Amino acid sequence: MKVIINVAMTLDGKIDNVARKGAKISSDSDWKRVDKLRAESDAILVGGRTLLDEDPRLVVKSAALRDERVARGFEPDPVKVGVVSKVTLSAKSRFLTVGEGSVIIFTTEQTSGSELALLRDAGAVVCVLGKKRVDLAAALVFLKEWGIEKLMIEGGGGMNAAFLTAGLVDEIHVYIAPLIFGGATAPTLADGKGVLDGEKLKLLELEKLDDGGILAKYQVLR
Repeated sequence: MKVIINVAMTLDGKIDNVARKGAKISSDSDWKRVDKLRAESDAILVGGRTLLDEDPRLVVKSAALRDERVARGFEPDPVKVGVVSKVTLSAKSRFLTVGEGSVIIFTTEQTSGSELALLRDAGAVVCVLGKKRVDLAAALVFLKEWGIEKLMIEGGGGMNAAFLTAGLVDEIHVYIAPLIFGGATAPTLADGKGVLDGEKLKLLELEKLDDGGILAKYQVLR
């Protein structure tokens, strides 16, 4: 399985502002790139904070790209994957109801039985993988058995960091916007406790975009 972290960040490395409500960073041209990457992926994964705070749709917007997926024998939208220690979602949430892709949620024993039942009644596939934190390696094994060959991670910073420190990431695609947010508490590409030795990367592509942003693609060296 190929695992790609995709992120849009400001020049100072922020993936959101201090309000943490999904501030706009990507330009219109970058959103087209993201939509294409989504269409090329078998599944899109987000962490708990992104899932619960932003309730993302995680769908392919372009009708042409959706038609291409169908022509290849796939659903119009990729599988949506949520990784969250304790789930508190409404049955009417956009994550559960919007789009035509299957929904898989990995959680822990902290999620109540009634919440698990709610998610399953809403059509989600729910797996309990751990007492307090989701076992990410086990989650990837499950996804691979499900048929997922290309997984796109769309945040947030804590989820990115968890996958990186576990050695489960193959590539990082970064759109660097001509913006500065600042703020010590604003989330970054990789939050969490930090990696003392750093992640070693190999630059694969570098492109300057007409909107003033920069697109960089890196391979994660293991």
